[in-house]
Amino acid sequence: MDHFNWPLTVEAFILEEGTELLRKLLQGYLDIRADTEIRQEHVISPSGKTLNHVRTSTSRGMTSLFGDVTVQRLGYNQRHQASIFPLDYALNLPKDQYSFGLRKRLVAEAIKGSFDESIQSVKTTTGGHVPKRQSLMLVEDIAQDFCAFYEQNRFYTPEETSDLLVMSFNGKGIVMRHDSLREVTKKAATNQDQKLQTRLSQGEKRNRKRMAQVATVYTVKAHERTAESIMKCSSAKESNVTHFRPRVRNKRVWASVEREAIAVIEEAFLEALQRDPKQSRKWIILVDGHPHQIKQIKRAMKRFKVKAVLIQDFIHVLEYLWKAT
Repeated sequence: MDHFNWPLTVEAFILEEGTELLRKLLQGYLDIRADTEIRQEHVISPSGKTLNHVRTSTSRGMTSLFGDVTVQRLGYNQRHQASIFPLDYALNLPKDQYSFGLRKRLVAEAIKGSFDESIQSVKTTTGGHVPKRQSLMLVEDIAQDFCAFYEQNRFYTPEETSDLLVMSFNGKGIVMRHDSLREVTKKAATNQDQKLQTRLSQGEKRNRKRMAQVATVYTVKAHERTAESIMKCSSAKESNVTHFRPRVRNKRVWASVEREAIAVIEEAFLEALQRDPKQSRKWIILVDGHPHQIKQIKRAMKRFKVKAVLIQDFIHVLEYLWKAT
Protein backbone atom coordinates (compact mmCIF):
# COMPACT_ATOMS: atom_id res chain seq x y z
CA MET A 1 0.00 0.00 0.00
CA ASP A 2 1.31 3.46 -0.90
CA HIS A 3 2.25 5.14 2.38
CA PHE A 4 1.01 8.47 1.01
CA ASN A 5 -2.51 7.07 0.53
CA TRP A 6 -2.96 4.73 3.47
CA PRO A 7 -4.36 7.38 5.90
CA LEU A 8 -7.09 8.25 3.39
CA THR A 9 -7.83 4.55 2.87
CA VAL A 10 -8.06 3.94 6.63
CA GLU A 11 -10.37 6.92 7.09
CA ALA A 12 -12.63 5.74 4.28
CA PHE A 13 -12.70 2.23 5.78
CA ILE A 14 -13.55 3.52 9.28
CA LEU A 15 -16.23 5.83 7.89
CA GLU A 16 -17.87 3.03 5.92
CA GLU A 17 -17.67 0.46 8.70
CA GLY A 18 -18.63 3.01 11.34
CA THR A 19 -21.75 3.94 9.40
CA GLU A 20 -22.60 0.26 9.07
CA LEU A 21 -22.19 -0.14 12.86
CA LEU A 22 -24.64 2.73 13.41
CA ARG A 23 -27.07 1.11 10.99
CA LYS A 24 -26.89 -2.14 12.95
CA LEU A 25 -27.48 -0.28 16.21
CA LEU A 26 -30.61 1.30 14.74
CA GLN A 27 -31.73 -2.05 13.36
CA GLY A 28 -31.16 -3.65 16.78
CA TYR A 29 -33.30 -1.00 18.46
CA LEU A 30 -36.12 -1.55 15.97
CA ASP A 31 -35.89 -5.32 16.50
CA ILE A 32 -36.18 -4.88 20.27
CA ARG A 33 -39.25 -2.68 19.86
CA ALA A 34 -40.79 -5.32 17.57
CA ASP A 35 -40.06 -8.17 20.03
CA THR A 36 -41.59 -6.26 22.95
CA GLU A 37 -44.69 -5.04 21.09
CA ILE A 38 -47.80 -6.13 23.00
CA ARG A 39 -50.46 -7.83 20.93
CA GLN A 40 -53.88 -6.24 21.42
CA GLU A 41 -57.28 -7.79 20.90
CA HIS A 42 -58.31 -4.97 18.62
CA VAL A 43 -57.57 -1.36 17.69
CA ILE A 44 -59.83 1.47 16.58
CA SER A 45 -59.16 3.00 13.17
CA PRO A 46 -59.26 6.79 12.59
CA SER A 47 -62.72 6.31 11.06
CA GLY A 48 -63.94 4.62 14.26
CA LYS A 49 -63.96 1.04 12.92
CA THR A 50 -62.89 -1.87 15.13
CA LEU A 51 -59.99 -3.84 13.64
CA ASN A 52 -59.50 -7.22 15.28
CA HIS A 53 -57.75 -9.26 12.61
CA VAL A 54 -54.08 -9.37 13.62
CA ARG A 55 -51.30 -9.94 11.12
CA THR A 56 -47.95 -10.94 12.59
CA SER A 57 -44.48 -10.38 11.15
CA THR A 58 -45.49 -7.59 8.79
CA SER A 59 -42.55 -5.47 7.80
CA ARG A 60 -41.62 -2.28 6.01
CA GLY A 61 -38.32 -0.88 4.79
CA MET A 62 -36.89 2.46 5.84
CA THR A 63 -33.90 4.41 4.49
CA SER A 64 -32.13 6.17 7.36
CA LEU A 65 -29.02 8.32 7.74
CA PHE A 66 -27.08 5.11 8.30
CA GLY A 67 -28.59 3.01 5.51
CA ASP A 68 -31.57 0.73 4.91
CA VAL A 69 -33.27 -0.94 7.89
CA THR A 70 -36.36 -3.12 8.31
CA VAL A 71 -39.19 -2.46 10.74
CA GLN A 72 -41.10 -5.53 11.94
CA ARG A 73 -44.50 -4.87 13.56
CA LEU A 74 -48.03 -6.12 14.12
CA GLY A 75 -50.77 -5.11 11.70
CA TYR A 76 -54.49 -4.79 12.46
CA ASN A 77 -57.10 -4.83 9.71
CA GLN A 78 -60.57 -5.90 8.68
CA ARG A 79 -62.17 -6.59 5.37
CA HIS A 80 -62.47 -3.43 3.26
CA GLN A 81 -60.49 -1.49 5.88
CA ALA A 82 -56.93 -0.19 5.64
CA SER A 83 -54.40 -1.78 7.98
CA ILE A 84 -53.23 -0.01 11.13
CA PHE A 85 -49.72 -0.43 12.56
CA PRO A 86 -49.56 0.93 16.15
CA LEU A 87 -45.77 0.58 16.34
CA ASP A 88 -45.39 2.91 13.35
CA TYR A 89 -47.18 5.60 15.35
CA ALA A 90 -45.22 4.82 18.51
CA LEU A 91 -41.93 5.17 16.62
CA ASN A 92 -43.20 8.24 14.73
CA LEU A 93 -42.20 6.74 11.40
CA PRO A 94 -42.83 8.64 8.16
CA LYS A 95 -45.42 7.41 5.69
CA ASP A 96 -42.81 6.79 3.00
CA GLN A 97 -39.48 5.00 3.27
CA TYR A 98 -37.27 7.98 4.14
CA SER A 99 -36.59 8.64 7.83
CA PHE A 100 -37.05 12.07 9.39
CA GLY A 101 -33.32 12.26 10.11
CA LEU A 102 -32.54 11.78 6.44
CA ARG A 103 -35.19 14.32 5.46
CA LYS A 104 -33.70 16.91 7.81
CA ARG A 105 -30.23 16.38 6.37
CA LEU A 106 -31.52 16.60 2.79
CA VAL A 107 -33.33 19.88 3.45
CA ALA A 108 -30.25 21.35 5.15
CA GLU A 109 -28.21 20.53 2.05
CA ALA A 110 -30.92 21.71 -0.38
CA ILE A 111 -30.95 25.14 1.29
CA LYS A 112 -27.24 25.57 0.54
CA GLY A 113 -27.15 24.51 -3.10
CA SER A 114 -28.75 22.68 -6.01
CA PHE A 115 -30.61 19.40 -5.75
CA ASP A 116 -27.85 17.57 -7.59
CA GLU A 117 -25.27 18.83 -5.10
CA SER A 118 -27.57 17.99 -2.19
CA ILE A 119 -28.10 14.43 -3.38
CA GLN A 120 -24.38 13.92 -3.89
CA SER A 121 -23.56 15.33 -0.45
CA VAL A 122 -26.08 13.04 1.28
CA LYS A 123 -24.82 10.06 -0.70
CA THR A 124 -21.14 10.63 0.13
CA THR A 125 -21.47 11.65 3.80
CA THR A 126 -24.26 9.35 5.02
CA GLY A 127 -25.40 5.79 4.53
CA GLY A 128 -28.62 6.90 2.86
CA HIS A 129 -29.47 7.83 -0.70
CA VAL A 130 -32.47 9.72 -2.07
CA PRO A 131 -33.03 9.92 -5.85
CA LYS A 132 -33.59 13.36 -7.37
CA ARG A 133 -37.34 13.01 -8.01
CA GLN A 134 -37.94 11.83 -4.45
CA SER A 135 -35.71 14.64 -3.15
CA LEU A 136 -37.85 17.23 -4.91
CA MET A 137 -41.00 15.71 -3.44
CA LEU A 138 -39.56 15.54 0.10
CA VAL A 139 -38.43 19.17 0.11
CA GLU A 140 -41.77 20.30 -1.28
CA ASP A 141 -43.60 18.24 1.35
CA ILE A 142 -41.58 19.77 4.19
CA ALA A 143 -42.02 23.31 2.82
CA GLN A 144 -45.81 23.11 3.23
CA ASP A 145 -45.37 23.50 7.00
CA PHE A 146 -43.51 26.79 6.58
CA CYS A 147 -46.32 29.12 7.64
CA ALA A 148 -47.50 26.79 10.42
CA PHE A 149 -43.96 26.77 11.84
CA TYR A 150 -43.92 30.56 12.10
CA GLU A 151 -47.37 30.59 13.70
CA GLN A 152 -46.11 28.54 16.68
CA ASN A 153 -44.65 31.55 18.54
CA ARG A 154 -47.35 34.03 17.64
CA PHE A 155 -48.79 36.13 20.49
CA TYR A 156 -52.57 36.29 20.70
CA THR A 157 -52.88 37.92 24.15
CA PRO A 158 -51.89 41.37 25.44
CA GLU A 159 -48.46 41.77 27.03
CA GLU A 160 -48.49 43.15 30.56
CA THR A 161 -45.73 45.73 30.09
CA SER A 162 -45.13 49.36 29.21
CA ASP A 163 -41.89 48.68 27.28
CA LEU A 164 -41.41 49.58 23.64
CA LEU A 165 -43.28 47.57 21.03
CA VAL A 166 -40.98 47.28 18.02
CA MET A 167 -41.68 46.17 14.47
CA SER A 168 -39.14 45.89 11.70
CA PHE A 169 -39.46 45.11 8.00
CA ASN A 170 -37.00 44.22 5.29
CA GLY A 171 -36.96 42.74 1.82
CA LYS A 172 -34.64 40.11 0.40
CA GLY A 173 -34.31 39.28 -3.28
CA ILE A 174 -34.21 35.57 -4.07
CA VAL A 175 -33.16 34.17 -7.43
CA MET A 176 -36.10 32.24 -8.90
CA ARG A 177 -36.94 30.11 -11.90
CA HIS A 178 -38.52 32.15 -14.70
CA ASP A 179 -41.96 30.58 -14.22
CA SER A 180 -41.91 31.50 -10.49
CA LEU A 181 -41.25 35.22 -10.97
CA ARG A 182 -43.97 37.76 -10.36
CA GLU A 183 -45.75 38.83 -13.56
CA VAL A 184 -44.06 42.26 -13.81
CA THR A 185 -40.58 40.79 -13.32
CA LYS A 186 -41.31 37.90 -15.66
CA LYS A 187 -42.38 40.31 -18.39
CA ALA A 188 -39.24 42.43 -17.87
CA ALA A 189 -37.05 39.33 -18.01
CA THR A 190 -38.70 38.21 -21.26
CA ASN A 191 -38.30 41.59 -22.93
CA GLN A 192 -34.84 42.40 -21.61
CA ASP A 193 -32.17 43.06 -24.20
CA GLN A 194 -28.82 42.39 -22.57
CA LYS A 195 -26.09 44.55 -24.10
CA LEU A 196 -23.18 42.26 -23.28
CA GLN A 197 -23.17 38.50 -23.62
CA THR A 198 -20.83 37.61 -20.74
CA ARG A 199 -21.76 40.15 -18.06
CA LEU A 200 -24.21 42.93 -17.23
CA SER A 201 -23.62 46.53 -18.22
CA GLN A 202 -23.80 49.26 -15.60
CA GLY A 203 -27.40 49.80 -14.53
CA GLU A 204 -28.70 46.57 -16.08
CA LYS A 205 -30.68 44.04 -14.04
CA ARG A 206 -31.16 40.38 -14.75
CA ASN A 207 -34.78 40.35 -13.57
CA ARG A 208 -34.24 36.96 -11.98
CA LYS A 209 -35.20 37.73 -8.40
CA ARG A 210 -38.43 37.71 -6.45
CA MET A 211 -38.64 39.80 -3.30
CA ALA A 212 -39.29 38.03 0.00
CA GLN A 213 -40.86 40.20 2.68
CA VAL A 214 -39.41 39.75 6.18
CA ALA A 215 -41.14 40.98 9.35
CA THR A 216 -40.45 40.89 13.07
CA VAL A 217 -42.26 42.01 16.22
CA TYR A 218 -40.68 42.17 19.66
CA THR A 219 -40.64 43.93 23.04
CA VAL A 220 -37.66 45.76 24.54
CA LYS A 221 -36.98 48.32 27.25
CA ALA A 222 -36.21 51.84 26.08
CA HIS A 223 -32.53 52.71 26.25
CA GLU A 224 -30.58 55.79 25.21
CA ARG A 225 -27.49 55.55 23.06
CA THR A 226 -24.98 58.24 22.23
CA ALA A 227 -23.47 58.84 18.82
CA GLU A 228 -20.10 57.74 20.24
CA SER A 229 -21.48 54.42 21.42
CA ILE A 230 -23.01 53.77 18.00
CA MET A 231 -19.84 54.63 16.11
CA LYS A 232 -17.61 52.97 18.76
CA CYS A 233 -15.08 55.77 18.62
CA SER A 234 -11.83 55.78 20.59
CA SER A 235 -13.23 57.82 23.49
CA ALA A 236 -16.02 55.28 23.98
CA LYS A 237 -13.53 52.43 23.99
CA GLU A 238 -11.33 54.12 26.57
CA SER A 239 -14.24 54.61 28.96
CA ASN A 240 -14.41 52.23 31.90
CA VAL A 241 -18.23 52.38 31.86
CA THR A 242 -19.92 49.44 30.19
CA HIS A 243 -23.37 50.03 28.74
CA PHE A 244 -25.59 46.97 28.60
CA ARG A 245 -28.32 46.73 26.00
CA PRO A 246 -31.69 45.51 27.28
CA ARG A 247 -32.60 42.00 26.23
CA VAL A 248 -35.15 41.66 23.43
CA ARG A 249 -38.22 39.71 24.58
CA ASN A 250 -40.99 37.78 22.85
CA LYS A 251 -39.40 38.19 19.43
CA ARG A 252 -41.06 36.56 16.44
CA VAL A 253 -39.57 36.64 12.95
CA TRP A 254 -41.19 35.36 9.78
CA ALA A 255 -41.01 35.84 6.03
CA SER A 256 -42.82 34.99 2.82
CA VAL A 257 -41.78 34.99 -0.81
CA GLU A 258 -45.18 33.73 -1.98
CA ARG A 259 -47.47 36.34 -0.43
CA GLU A 260 -47.51 40.03 -1.30
CA ALA A 261 -45.39 42.30 0.89
CA ILE A 262 -48.41 44.24 2.14
CA ALA A 263 -49.96 41.02 3.47
CA VAL A 264 -46.89 40.27 5.62
CA ILE A 265 -46.72 43.87 6.83
CA GLU A 266 -50.39 43.91 7.81
CA GLU A 267 -49.95 40.58 9.59
CA ALA A 268 -47.25 42.18 11.74
CA PHE A 269 -49.57 45.08 12.61
CA LEU A 270 -52.33 42.64 13.58
CA GLU A 271 -49.99 40.81 15.96
CA ALA A 272 -48.80 44.10 17.42
CA LEU A 273 -52.41 45.09 18.06
CA GLN A 274 -52.99 41.78 19.83
CA ARG A 275 -50.00 42.51 22.05
CA ASP A 276 -51.11 46.10 22.72
CA PRO A 277 -54.80 46.42 21.76
CA LYS A 278 -55.21 49.80 23.53
CA GLN A 279 -52.02 51.22 21.98
CA SER A 280 -50.89 52.37 25.40
CA ARG A 281 -47.23 51.60 24.64
CA LYS A 282 -44.84 53.44 22.37
CA TRP A 283 -44.60 51.81 18.94
CA ILE A 284 -41.35 51.87 16.97
CA ILE A 285 -40.99 50.76 13.36
CA LEU A 286 -37.47 50.18 12.06
CA VAL A 287 -37.06 50.33 8.27
CA ASP A 288 -34.20 50.32 5.77
CA GLY A 289 -35.48 53.26 3.72
CA HIS A 290 -37.02 51.45 0.75
CA PRO A 291 -39.62 53.97 -0.55
CA HIS A 292 -42.22 51.41 -1.65
CA GLN A 293 -41.93 49.54 1.64
CA ILE A 294 -42.36 52.76 3.66
CA LYS A 295 -45.42 53.59 1.56
CA GLN A 296 -46.95 50.20 2.41
CA ILE A 297 -46.15 50.63 6.11
CA LYS A 298 -47.87 54.03 6.20
CA ARG A 299 -50.80 52.50 4.37
CA ALA A 300 -51.08 49.82 7.09
CA MET A 301 -50.76 52.46 9.83
CA LYS A 302 -53.65 54.38 8.31
CA ARG A 303 -55.78 51.29 7.89
CA PHE A 304 -55.33 50.11 11.50
CA LYS A 305 -55.30 53.67 12.93
CA VAL A 306 -51.90 53.19 14.51
CA LYS A 307 -49.47 55.89 15.63
CA ALA A 308 -45.83 54.86 15.51
CA VAL A 309 -42.36 56.34 15.16
CA LEU A 310 -40.57 55.34 11.96
CA ILE A 311 -36.80 55.03 12.30
CA GLN A 312 -34.55 54.42 9.32
CA ASP A 313 -31.60 52.10 9.86
CA PHE A 314 -28.45 54.20 10.36
CA ILE A 315 -26.29 51.98 8.16
CA HIS A 316 -28.61 52.52 5.20
CA VAL A 317 -28.66 56.27 5.84
CA LEU A 318 -24.86 56.27 5.95
CA GLU A 319 -24.72 54.79 2.45
CA TYR A 320 -26.70 57.74 1.07
CA LEU A 321 -24.54 60.21 3.01
CA TRP A 322 -21.41 58.77 1.45
CA LYS A 323 -22.94 59.17 -1.99
CA ALA A 324 -23.93 62.76 -1.20
CA THR A 325 -20.37 63.68 -0.24
